[in-house]
Amino acid sequence: MIKFNLLHPADQIVMLMERIYRYGMTTTSGGNLSVLDDNGDIWITPSGIDKGSLQRKDIMQIKSDGTIIGPHTPSVELPFHAHVYKTRADAKAIIHAHSPASVAFSIVRQIPNVHLVPNINKICGEVGMAEYDVPGSEALGKKISKSFKNGYDTVMMENHGVIVIGANLFDAFMKFETIDMCAKLEIRAKNLGTIKPLSQKHIDISLQKKGEIMQDFVPSGYSSDERAIRREMCELIHRSYDQQLFTSTQGTFSVKLDDNSFVITPYGVDRKYISVEDLVRIENGKYKEAGKTPSRSVALHKHIYDSQPHIKSIIISHPPNMMAFAVTDTQFDAHTIPESYIALRNVPKLPYGSSFLQPAMFAKIFDKKTPVVLVENDCVIVTGSTLLQAFDRLEVAEYSAKALIDTTVLGDMIKINEEQTKEIERIFKLD
Repeated sequence: MIKFNLLHPADQIVMLMERIYRYGMTTTSGGNLSVLDDNGDIWITPSGIDKGSLQRKDIMQIKSDGTIIGPHTPSVELPFHAHVYKTRADAKAIIHAHSPASVAFSIVRQIPNVHLVPNINKICGEVGMAEYDVPGSEALGKKISKSFKNGYDTVMMENHGVIVIGANLFDAFMKFETIDMCAKLEIRAKNLGTIKPLSQKHIDISLQKKGEIMQDFVPSGYSSDERAIRREMCELIHRSYDQQLFTSTQGTFSVKLDDNSFVITPYGVDRKYISVEDLVRIENGKYKEAGKTPSRSVALHKHIYDSQPHIKSIIISHPPNMMAFAVTDTQFDAHTIPESYIALRNVPKLPYGSSFLQPAMFAKIFDKKTPVVLVENDCVIVTGSTLLQAFDRLEVAEYSAKALIDTTVLGDMIKINEEQTKEIERIFKLD
């Protein structure tokens, strides 16, 4: 785990601009990031410099007296950054970029629905809207600051994308990444059917979702098998993030070690940089490695492993295409291509809250014909006899969901029929 707060502001900006650019959330010339230093200096991205190859020497320093230090011209958006810092004393970092989904909402001057899944509103809060003005102008700075003065941390800018503030740059990045995911999710969902946002009842239920109270233990050692499992978990967690199956804050892996123990991802650790030492061993469902906080879904993982001996790995994820089915009245159907049906079989959609309110009962649904379950307004849960099989199923589910969404602009879906399905089951010996 990277100690982000110990990085120099210039290094923080370079690291997170690289992430934003690589994940298609801004262009070579677009977007600007800044950090307000403890001494009042503003560190900000330069104007007209390739965002895909920034180095720490490129980052501009603006002293509190207005002195500019660095080899380039500061971002043309410096005025609104300065305005926001003066308006919000709690703001220590700002991100503005042009992710296509957020830009789409800004063009139609609408705000994404932050109540499709619980964590969006928790991370981003309610979202404001700032009136349009010319980029880089004092007038734009005043209009943006007005929205932040009203208490929003995330603000859509008319015809200009989104801007977020945070207690630090990573805090701002989590909000930026989450509102982008929210915008993508809503766009995909609107292509499918009627969107069903969280009701107040669902929101109240989500407040009951808490981590297990567990006792600490210190492992006497780590077997070579466990070390290999931890290494593979980290490799696939990083891949999940790179393929946008996970976000920095969401996504859980676990792998069963034996009948009494498994290894699971921690709570609150950036999935991009998660390391083998961050992972948490759970013993007997009651004990966790000392000094670590496991995922809040520990109880569900334990119940699945206890009730389904054929399952050796579990993934909980929130990929945008599968989640589009979770937030609408449309049922996901794996009868698309043979590979999808072979990997996924039946994918039921269960009510919101069932996975954490009644985990023991919920775990019983995962038989060999049902390796994947979608939970309304919550997540997709994927199981496998190996970690790689579970990961493959997650990929297949998300790719299949994207294909199904794409069919909505092409024509009616023609499913593999019952006779063809039985032939697949016979040839591939599906139980």
